[in-house]
Amino acid sequence: MDFLELAKNRYSCRSFSNKKVEKEKIDKILEAGRIAPTAMNIQPQRILVLQDKEKLEALSKCTRYGWGAPIVMIICYDKDISWKRKYDNQDEGIVDASIVTTQMMLEVHNLGLGSTWVGYFDPMKVREVYKIPVNLEIVSILPIGYPSEDANPNERHEDRNAIDKMVFWDNIN
Repeated sequence: MDFLELAKNRYSCRSFSNKKVEKEKIDKILEAGRIAPTAMNIQPQRILVLQDKEKLEALSKCTRYGWGAPIVMIICYDKDISWKRKYDNQDEGIVDASIVTTQMMLEVHNLGLGSTWVGYFDPMKVREVYKIPVNLEIVSILPIGYPSEDANPNERHEDRNAIDKMVFWDNIN
């Protein structure tokens, strides 16, 4: 599939079937995250994969957006090793983890699965429930599975601003 076609067709899946996700597909998704570019190639991403029924059910204590997915990945970065910009000490770990999440989402769609980037969660509760160490910053939660038969893109999925709303040539005014 052409990359732009893949990117345009990927949508936030909010309804999953009960079909189990094959280990080979999970491995490919994780590989997409492993090879993602990171600042200075430090690779601070840390990914917790949840597939145990009790662990998945505990997600409801942290967010209401799990949609019963058979796999959930919690994407973090290690703030002790992430690259900091020297001019203002900006921590680029959140960017790194965001790139990792995006590449994994695209591979999820490429494999015929669905996912949604969940940013609406209680980070302290996630940390508590899943015993995530304090050096790891939680960036996203990624429910993954086969879309259910009634899964569809949001009605606004294809709404996009015109290119001239986001691109400026030679000056931003």
